[in-house]
Amino acid sequence: MESMSALQGLLGGVLIGLSATLLMGLLGRVAGISGILSGLVFERGGDRPWRVAFLLGLVSGPGLLMLSGLGWGNVAGDSGAMIGAPASGLTTMLVAGLLVGLGTGLGSGCTSGHGVCGLARLSPRSMAATLVFVLVAMLTVFVARHLLGGSA
Repeated sequence: MESMSALQGLLGGVLIGLSATLLMGLLGRVAGISGILSGLVFERGGDRPWRVAFLLGLVSGPGLLMLSGLGWGNVAGDSGAMIGAPASGLTTMLVAGLLVGLGTGLGSGCTSGHGVCGLARLSPRSMAATLVFVLVAMLTVFVARHLLGGSA
């Protein structure tokens, strides 16, 4: 790993931790992205502005980094693109998105809520959920690469 990639990863991790800490400290809310998004879409109430601001910051970050001219924020091979080409077709991505949504519902949260915030609080439920997330991800990669013949 090059040192610049390590620095970017470290800075990204610090910013994720800082945002989770600020959200918990200032608003008493867990930075679980699936919960923030579902609360914005399905719930009515006075907490919509912070949810909108959080999600706008989340999706605008890579674009702002690219505009900074530092070459950060671009994960695509093309310097003009923010993300790379899809690894599979639209149907596969839709099914994957639905499965992720189902998993966050069954697991009562996502990797940001359980993996970042729950582990920091030493929550046993979050430890179990994060372990399941990681094991399923490892199994998925193994099946996709070795049993279904995907790219290595």
